Amino acid sequence: MTRVLALLELLQTRPGLTGAQLADRLGADVRTVRRYAARLRELGIPVESDRGRFGGYRLARGYRMPPLMLTNEEALVIMLGLLAADRLGMSTTAPAGAGALAKIERVLPDDLREPLAAMRDTLSFTNSTVLAQAPEAGILLPLARACRSGHTVGLRYRSWHQEHTERDVDPYGVVLHSGCWYLVGHDHLRDGLRTFRIDRIASATPRAAKFTAPDDFDPVTHLTASLARTPAPWKIEVLIKGPIEDIARRLPRTIATLTATPTGVLMRAQAARLDSVARLLASLEWPFTIHGPDQLRQSLKDLAQQLTAAADRPPEGTQK
Repeated sequence: MTRVLALLELLQTRPGLTGAQLADRLGADVRTVRRYAARLRELGIPVESDRGRFGGYRLARGYRMPPLMLTNEEALVIMLGLLAADRLGMSTTAPAGAGALAKIERVLPDDLREPLAAMRDTLSFTNSTVLAQAPEAGILLPLARACRSGHTVGLRYRSWHQEHTERDVDPYGVVLHSGCWYLVGHDHLRDGLRTFRIDRIASATPRAAKFTAPDDFDPVTHLTASLARTPAPWKIEVLIKGPIEDIARRLPRTIATLTATPTGVLMRAQAARLDSVARLLASLEWPFTIHGPDQLRQSLKDLAQQLTAAADRPPEGTQK
């Protein structure tokens, strides 16, 4: 669909290009261009073509694209999908993703164009991003606009232990990490940097007050560091014998802190479940020694028994 939109853009800006010229610009062949043109006609867009050696494609005389009629939620989902594809390396080509974003922004109504552009400018993704359902447009878009314009927002917020508070926050950025959306900013109530789960924000109301974010502040760096320090029932210490650069790529800052020592790389982490840590350690290709807790050794043994049982289990319907 992205290249169909790219063809539409070319027809609006460069009418009369031949099939060969369009194919060259789209990175396709002439037959594919004909198929794209047919698809546009199916969508109700009058694409005309002249046969012959010098024939070209154009939109019917006098035709103008109407504004794209989308709800806030529909526009948000489309923009988030394109941004994720571009920034997480899922788009086929970078120009195609950027072009699709530009086209959609150009035909959006004015009241949607600006807040969605603000979201594009302020949204960040971590290396551990897992795509998730987007927050409500009535929450995410005001936060994005406040981040870009430098305006304080009033939040109605519910904490993890169900405490309801109202507070003013200077929003520095919105980050998507491991299936959760976060707002990072200065919390006036606690007078310090805080991280808020956006799904726990009941309302976001722009204030008249303005703020200036600290120079070179990186919301992703702050979020990943703060999540790594979040208290959990189990404190993990494991010595891994491998290159710290390679280990760091497998164990990002949100999972653990790594320290180079003369005998290896010391991994420190906090975890809610030891079985999850056991599976993580089992996925590493380097030898490791558990310093603590001792219960982690049993979790590894339990995992080893499960894997052995799976390896020995014959296919259904067969006999050993």
